[in-house]
Amino acid sequence: MRAAVVGVDVGTSGVRALLVDDRGEIVAQQTRGDGFEIAAPRPGWAEQQPERWWQAACAAIGAVVAEAGTAFEVRAVGLTGQMHSSVFLDAQRRVLRPALLWCDGRTEAQCREIDERLGGRTVALCGNLAFAGFTAPKLLWLREHEPERYAALDALLLPKDFVRLRLADDSDDALCTDVSDASGTLLLDIGGRRWSAEVLEALEIDAALLPRALESSEWSAEVGAAAAERCGLEPGTPIV
Repeated sequence: MRAAVVGVDVGTSGVRALLVDDRGEIVAQQTRGDGFEIAAPRPGWAEQQPERWWQAACAAIGAVVAEAGTAFEVRAVGLTGQMHSSVFLDAQRRVLRPALLWCDGRTEAQCREIDERLGGRTVALCGNLAFAGFTAPKLLWLREHEPERYAALDALLLPKDFVRLRLADDSDDALCTDVSDASGTLLLDIGGRRWSAEVLEALEIDAALLPRALESSEWSAEVGAAAAERCGLEPGTPIV
């Protein structure tokens, strides 16, 4: 039996999965995008349902595993995906509202607020200007415009990290991200490669809402039994 890995990309138009063997050759590839329509409740808004990402990931992973057949053993699952988009979860890991996407433009006022709260030091602290597509302005928008949902908020995740959580059967150990994705949130101390205590304090954001920030190559979680059965993987398969 040959060793292989599965790569999963959670995109805006679909989820793509590749099964690659130990020589780097692509054995199978599939894309699933049913139900990936972008909702625009108002001009400039862009939202998607995170559970659609998970359903598509299961279908794409299952398809490449089935296509590869029994000649290959999947040793790990690697995740990547669209940056900046926000997934808001409650304590039971239920999605509180549709995700605000990277292309959502509703948060111009919150970007100005961030610049004001950081005293014009946004680039120095975060390595980026405050743009509407980033994650922090979306969190401030939720707090201002949907306070009931913000009060129920227990975890903020990015798209691929939501898929990781579901792959790990919603284990709290899987509440994590990587520093690459985290760098696009306006909440990371990029030089220190950790969440910025100074930014969180200035924006009055509870650090407990944020996942662990890991290096991209770190073993971040394991595939859970229920997800393994659904996706055609073995329970305990590492996720990076």
